[in-house]
Amino acid sequence: MTQSAQRRSAFIIDVLTGEFGASMALDPAAFRRKFRKMAASPFAFYRGSASLFYADQRGDFADDRFLDDRTSRVWIHGDLHAENFGTYMNASGQLVFNVNDFDEAYVGPFSWDLKRFAASVALIGYAKALSDRVISGLVGDFARSYLAELRAIATGGDDAIGSITLDTADGVLLRVLQQARLNTRVELLATQTTIDDYERRFSLGDGVFEVDAVTRERVCAAYEDYLSTRPASAHRLRPVAAHVKDVVLRKGVGIGSAGLPSYNLLLEGHTQALENDVVLYMKQAQVPAVARHVDDERVRGYFRHQGHRTAESQRALQAYADPWLGFTELDGAGQLVAEVSPYAADLDWADVNEPEELTGVLSHLGRAVARMHSVADDESSHDLVDYSTEESIVAAVGDDVDDFVAYLVDFAHAYGVRAREDHQLFVDVFRNGRLPGV
Repeated sequence: MTQSAQRRSAFIIDVLTGEFGASMALDPAAFRRKFRKMAASPFAFYRGSASLFYADQRGDFADDRFLDDRTSRVWIHGDLHAENFGTYMNASGQLVFNVNDFDEAYVGPFSWDLKRFAASVALIGYAKALSDRVISGLVGDFARSYLAELRAIATGGDDAIGSITLDTADGVLLRVLQQARLNTRVELLATQTTIDDYERRFSLGDGVFEVDAVTRERVCAAYEDYLSTRPASAHRLRPVAAHVKDVVLRKGVGIGSAGLPSYNLLLEGHTQALENDVVLYMKQAQVPAVARHVDDERVRGYFRHQGHRTAESQRALQAYADPWLGFTELDGAGQLVAEVSPYAADLDWADVNEPEELTGVLSHLGRAVARMHSVADDESSHDLVDYSTEESIVAAVGDDVDDFVAYLVDFAHAYGVRAREDHQLFVDVFRNGRLPGV
């Protein structure tokens, strides 16, 4: 191993242990599972190592020519890679394809979202054996669509903000929405619950565990506190609704949630008919990776705890979010609470392989990210960002559209190479027992 590879391996170890060390000590088995998933491919490694990505934005990749005082303070997703998009049913009852998973959301440089996404496109393109020229075109399509949508919003105001729905989608994204539309609450309940003595209960096994009476009482108390944090429209439940029927512990939930406790709650639906029951999750929220690299006390002090940050971020960035979305505290730790939606369907990139299809998808996603960045500003109900983000970003880019596109394309290629090399270093570090605590 060369000296530069040794230094990079040591840096990877330092960043990952700094980010996850305390959690690894509590549940090393969960992190062994997480790290084995990350070892599977460069993209899986990239998904699970946002902390490394942001450490690099203050290091080797610190050039951010489009940042100023305002564009450095935009409400961002925080982990905007290609697999964090999918469908949800909004509060108006409309199926929407959009950005999802807001666990890492924070206020920071807008370009960090774009760079993280662009590098993920380079990794996906490489895995599909696409040429560098094609990858450049795909990242360019995303960047131009993003900027064109922002300019339209800056000119037309909120009326220009649209959504990817059954009425506006086409191609691959329309198929994803159509598939989500076929899902039913009955099917979701059948996969997670069973009916015993005329009452529905959670099924156990496969990472789902029964809780004792003391734990159930604590979770239910946290749930009662959560109820007042839902959107005002959600408070009009019928009298039978929201009664807790069962509680279980979930383990092994996703690459990003390793070692964090998560509970599922089964609620009576809006009637006593069993097919209307609702499943919520209550999971401990964590400090977002980007927050370690943003020194802004106003942002840090805005949130009561990480559960509050996650819920408020989702509401800020996702118009008409889940009416069950809220937050609470359990054992002193902030929790995010939301519905396990029957209507969630993710974009499967294995189904999108040809450049023509990929171009259409990435153009749609560029517009979706622009809309996300534009909604949480001076015209929203949140006062953390008190100016127009779309106008600020458009002004920062100015007439240098080609330079802006080239900036993201160059970053995508450079960081794609870095992530592939880091993946190999990580695998060698992990399999040779050099990651302490696991």
